[in-house]
Amino acid sequence: MNTVLQRLYFFVFGLFLSLPIIVVAGVSVNEKQNLAFPPQGFSLSWYSEIFMNVEWRNALFASIVLAATSAALALLIALPLAWFLWRRHAPWANIFQLLGVAPFTLPPVITALGLLTFWATTGLYGQPFTAVISHAIFFVTLPLVTLSLGFTSIDRSLVEAASTMGADDRTVFRTIVLPLIMPYMVSGYAFAFVLSLNEYIVAYMTVGFTVETLPIKIFNALRYGYTPTMASVTVLFVFIAAVIFGLVARFGDLPKLLGAMSGKD
Repeated sequence: MNTVLQRLYFFVFGLFLSLPIIVVAGVSVNEKQNLAFPPQGFSLSWYSEIFMNVEWRNALFASIVLAATSAALALLIALPLAWFLWRRHAPWANIFQLLGVAPFTLPPVITALGLLTFWATTGLYGQPFTAVISHAIFFVTLPLVTLSLGFTSIDRSLVEAASTMGADDRTVFRTIVLPLIMPYMVSGYAFAFVLSLNEYIVAYMTVGFTVETLPIKIFNALRYGYTPTMASVTVLFVFIAAVIFGLVARFGDLPKLLGAMSGKD
């Protein structure tokens, strides 16, 4: 009986959490341009408009480029920092770790205002690359955390054995460390990519209307009325996130990436 109640509880809880997505998905297939739910008629034309309409297609392309490049830059920043923190056991080294997680722990609007002030002061406000750098700084925490977990899972005796055999730091990193942390690099990149794809405040504060990503496009389009295309974009983003996180869960150690300790720990 307890098992039945437990399953019923999780089903109701899951259904409650899924209701917003169910409503948005229903709205996105309305045949007419309205907010009706349940949907009135059925049409997938609003999904095709994301790719057929020039403005929505350009916004989608801008979002993907921004997310892909900023996630790669965040990974490039986090990798040497995580490697340094793993190799050096100095108390002052924790300062760099705190600096790495600080942008993500602050309220997004505070970080966005700080980045806006910095780029405006340097005279680079509105340049497309400022959004890439800003997102990389904002989301560097994600690959830093996953890489730190990856480094802690490495058996240090392997590194010591390689060093004893005459391998330098570069060889040790390329032949031993890098293959072992590769799943954590992929997951860190995936987390940063998905969140960058959906981020609005930092992107808007740093590039304004110069680069119109999909989140910015949605907010700009609201001034002229609502179309189910906005709901279609939301469903598309949820689908992309579900696929990426599903692949991470399928091929990676998701519990450990989320901070769970292994049985040996």
